[in-house]
Formats: sequence, C-alpha cells, structure tokens
Amino acid sequence: MTTEQTLEQRYQQIRKHYSDYTEHTPLGSDHDFVKAGLIWGVIQGNQTPSILLIALEPGHWEYSREDKLDQLAYELLASVSGDWPVFAHLQDDKNSRCYCLFGVDGSDGTHSVDEVPSIELIRNYEKLEKDPTFRWSMRIYTRLMHRFDAFHEQVFQTVKDRVNDKNDIIEEVAKLLFLETFRVHHSEELSFTDHEGKTQRFREVFDYKYVAKHGAHAVKQIQAAFEAFKGHDDYVVVSDDGTPNPIFPPDSHLRLSQPKNFETLLEAMQNLGPVTDNQGRPILGKEVGTLADVAGDLLGRVFDVFLRANFESKGGLGVFLTPNPVKQAMLEIAMHDIQQDNAAMERLTSGEFRFCDPTCGSFGFGSVALSHIENVVDRLGGMSDAQKTKLKRTLRDNAFTGADTAPRMVMLARVNMALQGAPKAKIFYTDNSLTTKAFKPNSFDLICTNPPFGTPKFTSDKKGKESKERYEAQMEQVLGGFRPAVKTVDYFHTYYSYTKMKWEDTGDLYLDEDGTPKWPGYRTDLRNVSTGKKPQYRLSPTTSGLALGSKPDGKGNWKPVGATIDPAVLFIDRCLQLLRPGGRLLIVLPDGVLCNSGERYVREYIMGKKDEKTGQFVGGKAIVKAVISLPADTFKLSGTGAKTSVLYLQKRQASKERPEQFLPEPQGDVFMAVAETLGYVVKNNIEDYSVGVPNDLDRIVGAYKRSE
Repeated sequence: MTTEQTLEQRYQQIRKHYSDYTEHTPLGSDHDFVKAGLIWGVIQGNQTPSILLIALEPGHWEYSREDKLDQLAYELLASVSGDWPVFAHLQDDKNSRCYCLFGVDGSDGTHSVDEVPSIELIRNYEKLEKDPTFRWSMRIYTRLMHRFDAFHEQVFQTVKDRVNDKNDIIEEVAKLLFLETFRVHHSEELSFTDHEGKTQRFREVFDYKYVAKHGAHAVKQIQAAFEAFKGHDDYVVVSDDGTPNPIFPPDSHLRLSQPKNFETLLEAMQNLGPVTDNQGRPILGKEVGTLADVAGDLLGRVFDVFLRANFESKGGLGVFLTPNPVKQAMLEIAMHDIQQDNAAMERLTSGEFRFCDPTCGSFGFGSVALSHIENVVDRLGGMSDAQKTKLKRTLRDNAFTGADTAPRMVMLARVNMALQGAPKAKIFYTDNSLTTKAFKPNSFDLICTNPPFGTPKFTSDKKGKESKERYEAQMEQVLGGFRPAVKTVDYFHTYYSYTKMKWEDTGDLYLDEDGTPKWPGYRTDLRNVSTGKKPQYRLSPTTSGLALGSKPDGKGNWKPVGATIDPAVLFIDRCLQLLRPGGRLLIVLPDGVLCNSGERYVREYIMGKKDEKTGQFVGGKAIVKAVISLPADTFKLSGTGAKTSVLYLQKRQASKERPEQFLPEPQGDVFMAVAETLGYVVKNNIEDYSVGVPNDLDRIVGAYKRSE
C-alpha cells in the first residue's frame, strides 16, 4: 500500500466523523506528509462555518502544538477565497485532536477543544474574519514568530552582545518593542535629546535603514531615546493606592550594543510591506504596514509564544509560567459562568468589571482574560459597533490589575498588554502581594492566579541559617502586620474589637495618623469572646477580613501560626478578601491544602462547617464550585513535581444592610475531575507535543459547560 493511499484513507476516516457536513473542497499543500480539506454544511439554505480537516503522516504530530498548527493552517488556507474555518480536526496514525482556530470562541488564540460542534451548534459561531485585514495580520504573525526566534538565536549564537543569558535577550526584545510603540502610535514630530546633546527626530533614528547606514552611532542614539522615553506618562499606570508605576525602573537601560542586532530586530518589526484586505487588495493609505495594523491579540500571541519558547527555566522565567492549557481551561470555565450571571454581566457591560492576578508573572492569565472578555463584548446584543469599541477601550484601560515580586516579569507583563492595546493595565511591582496596600478589599470580579506555594528548603550552613532567619522574619511581618523585621515578641494578636468598635493590639504596630493600623495582619476576622483576663479568639468572618494567619486548636481557640505556614493558604485568604461579594477565584494549589487532615481548618474556613441536621455548610466565606486535579508534571519546567489542583471558589454574597456580613447560601454539588495529561509531556526541559498524549482539560471543560 502506498503512502498516498494510507494518507488518503486516514483523511477519509476523519471525514466519516462529520457525515452531516456534506460539502467538501480539498486543499493543496507543499508538504507531502499532509492531506487537508474543508467541510461545511447547509441548513435552511444557509452555509455553516467550515471545518479544516488535516491528516498527517506518522512522525509529524509536532503540528498539534498551537503555534505550529497556526503556521500550517495559514499555509493551507492562504489560497482560500471565502471565510476561513473556525474549527479544525487533526489526526495521524495514533492521535486525534480537535481545535478552535485563531481564538474564535473568545480564547487567546488557537487551542484544543474536546470536540467540534455539531452542525446545529456551529451555526452559533460567527464568521471568523470580522477584521477586514485578518489574513494580512496572520501572515505578519507567522513571519514575526520566525524572525523573533531567528533573532534570539542570532544574539545567543553568532552576533553576541551585552547580555548574560537567553532571558536577557527576551528583555531586550521587550524594550525595543516598547520603543516601536512610540514610532507607530506617537506624533511624527516626536523628538529626544541624544548622547551628544542634540535634538533628534525619533522616527528618523529608530529605523532599520538608519541603523544600517549609521551603525554604532545610531545605536547610541537609540539607547538615548530609551532613556528619554522609559518613564513616559502614557505608560505610567496608577495603582489603587495612588502609586505611579512606569513600565521600566530608572535603573533599566538598553543593553544591546551591536548594530547588526538592532538592524535585524528593527527590520523584522518595521519592514512589513503594504497592508492588504482579506481579498489581497492593498488598503489605501497603508502602503507601509506597521505593528499598529496587526490585530492586537495576534501581536500578544507572538510575544507570548516567543517568551515561552525561549525562556531559561532553571532559575529563570520558567518559574513564572503557567502552562497554556491550564490558563485556557481556568478562563473558559470562569467566563462561561460569568455570562450566566446577570450581576457580573451588568458590571461588564457598564465597564466596571475588574480582573486581577496578584502573582501575575508575565500576566498570561490576564492576556487570556482580555481575549475572552472582548469576545463577550463582541457578542453583546443591543449595542452598536461604536459602543462596543468604546466599551472595550474602557475595559482595557481599567479592568486589568496584576502584581509580581520580580521586576523583569512586571516589565514583560506590561509590554505584553501594551502590544494588545492595553498599556494602562495596572500591573506593578510589589515586595509582597499579601500585604501591599495597592490592592483594596472587595475590588475584583474575577481572580485567576498560580501563587507561590510550599515553604523553602534551607541548608544547614551559616548562609542557609541566615536565609531562613530572613524568610521567617518576613513571614512574621506578613502574619502580624507591619512590625519591625526582627521578631520582638513571641505571642501577639491584632484584631478588631466588636465591643469597643476599634482596633486592639498588644504588640508594637505601626499606626496611621488616625490611629488605625497600616496593615492589620492576617487576624482581622478574629474576635475575643472571653469575659476573663485570658483572651479566647473565635472566627467572625467578614467580607474584607483575614484570619488564616491563625488556626484553631483542639478547643476551637484560634492562635497564631508560625512562619512555616504554606503561603498558598495565605493567598486563598487574600484573594477572597480582594474579591467583591459574588466574585470568582480560580487558583492553583498544592493538593495538601485540599486533602491533608492538618489543613481541614482551611477547608472549613472556605466553605464553613456542615450542619448535621440541615446538611448545609455554615459560616464559610465561599462556595466551592469545582476542583480539577492536574498531572504531576504540570510544573516540572518550574523545577517542582508537586501535585496540584485548580480550586474554583465563588465568594459568598453580602448583606446590603450590613456589607461586611455574608449572606447564607447553599453549597450545592462540587464539580470534580482529574486531568492525567495536558497534551504534552516534559522532556529535555521542554514541553513536547509530538508524543500525542491528549489534553484531558478539553473534555473536562466541555463536561463542566454541559453540567455533566
């Protein structure tokens, strides 16, 4: 049997899955290992959106990786004159997987799904090409991915420059992308003072042709331009506490110095050719396209794929990156429920909806949330296109907040969102997201996060002991408030006295001018119920309080925990505090928090204790919606094999008369599922998609949406 017959049989096998899609057209390919075509149906005389079918020869399953599939799909569809498909089905000799192409369902780009919709349901999906220049953007997206990767290898291998590692190269790319936004979004007359004290027109200097002509002199001028613009007001955001946050700190500088590297990267970003419409016709006035003409979500995907493909995981950016299948699943579940929630949708349609990731890394969760939210806006009825555009602008400027303890990741996150049209996303550096005043309680509608978990391991030598002391001193500050870094007392409480209606404190606490604690610590929801001299603290939940800096003893008296507490426990408490009543939290946690008997008090704190008579949970802060177990190697690239799960909570509603008081709500059934694989395995320090394991989160998300 010939290879062509085998491939043909495989292709026909896929077609049999979609017998209702009666119409078919084959697609040509330059690859001899590919056979592809489009299928669609006709319902009541109307053509449905099409589906892309792809059969592969054995040994080519690497095209199941989303960015590789994007490239293959673009090549296959380049000659298609009609609308492009919204879903795809990919199959080789052993593996079969379905995809939503280009994020048409509101996700952040191409990703796998549990199934292609039936012919009845696919009618609900809008045609893909709402953007008249979408195909041009896809071509530029594909080219940019190749060129960014080539530039990375150039700096790392051939034209070596003033960078220490691969992560430094990523940071330099981000800086030059930042400068490119000034070239395409600011006035042609924008100028700066160069290294010789001369005034220069920015657009003239920041140009690959200018660099090719002037070499090292041009490099020094561009470095001076970065110094002039890195703190520009247009890219400074103000956090909730009024603190201004530029993208780059004052001590950040453009380190690349080789003219060839500048020329290569600027040429990749600037030499885009004329912009064309989806029929290939030039757009009047767009003879020279810029990054401003590329669809924002595609530009953000280029940056995200580049970052994920090139980071150094050992001690590098890998510790900050949540695998894409996990991000997609968490946001799909959250946005599915938000669209069924009238109060949440009212906030979204009024532009008041707010998303947060308090440990954001490169803000991958925020990037996916942006795509989902804008897709929801696009599908709103009763709004004109102009109103939708205005609403999306409002949400980009105000809806997204994040923080991280790594300045480099904050910078990458800000640049990432700027590329997607959200330069005002409130992403800022903080020493500790658990205590920063830049986050206000009861502020956010949705939090998706993967916080730090586990206590550090310290060596027994002098250096290890000093590190342990510093860590424990820091944790004591978190647990007890803004106290001196050195622990001065062994036992203290900070709590709100409901008898005296004021803050009570028995230790050395820093106070504001009005006498209130600057940070009341992780015990604000504890109340002294003793009538004697010895205090006895009980839990008294409030919508803006905290308590998990303590835990109950065998008699139910809450007492302070030590610095060895898993920070994941504190982040649950902090995130619930930051959510509005009714808001949603999806958080990655170590399984011990969800399973260990010693952490039972945490679970009871979240959902309350079960009343044996009524069967209801009483006294908790949240309703548990779902628990999804993740594979053991989910965060292997981050250097941890810890078993983790996604916990999905909804903060309980509050009383209108007493907004600090929770209303009783029934717990209901909890959706539970186990994902054994995520579509890849970690081998040789990379996510290997070629082995053909399924992404179990696809079927899990589908089952959740169908209430199975």
